[in-house]
Amino acid sequence: MITRIHQDSRGSYGSPRVHAELRLGLGEQVNLKRVQRLMREAGLQGVYRRKGRRNPINEATEEDLVSRQFTVTAPDRLWLTDITEHPTGEGKLYCAAVMDSYSRRIIGWSIDVRQQTTLVTDALGMAITRRNPGNNSTILHSDHGTQYTSWAFGKRLREAGLLGSMGTIGDCYDNAMMESFWGTMQLELLDQKRWETRSELSNAIFEWIECWYNPYRRHSSIQMLSPIEFEAMQTSTHHTT
Repeated sequence: MITRIHQDSRGSYGSPRVHAELRLGLGEQVNLKRVQRLMREAGLQGVYRRKGRRNPINEATEEDLVSRQFTVTAPDRLWLTDITEHPTGEGKLYCAAVMDSYSRRIIGWSIDVRQQTTLVTDALGMAITRRNPGNNSTILHSDHGTQYTSWAFGKRLREAGLLGSMGTIGDCYDNAMMESFWGTMQLELLDQKRWETRSELSNAIFEWIECWYNPYRRHSSIQMLSPIEFEAMQTSTHHTT
């Protein structure tokens, strides 16, 4: 069972998440130390990110409505957005994503061969269509990239009734939750092989986000549930009470 869980996680799960899947997903009564021992004996381990050096802490700007406080108590209170890039044999591919900080769910994303404003407005458009926010109660937090400071992106925010927020310039910790997501995707998907074509990588990113990360990948910060499971559980709890 441990081997199957490890394989289903694309080889990314270490013992804590394997243990969570055994207990929460399969209802097995087993302790963490036993899972650790069995994985060690089978030569199974997860993928781990090396800890880097922290950047100096900068002061928040006037436009920063978040101030590194990413914890919220309900969906669609705080959205986070950012762009990443990765090389292929045909050149770079860019991906923009929008995350709901409540559940860590990726609610919008877009892929393109150029890092233009349409890359971020398309990702935002998907999030708006899926979640239908409004009434100036949802904050969208980004960095100071030119795509996010553009007139077109600002217009899209206003039309959707979203409150724009930006952290300090050049400080990744002002959008740490999105940086953590990119780090996970880098570790579990992007760095796993050499991508020959942009099409190959585009399809892999789509599959990883929609077929693995959102519905199945367990997060220690949300009770070892996946983003979709966490949202469904919270919705069920609210309905019951």
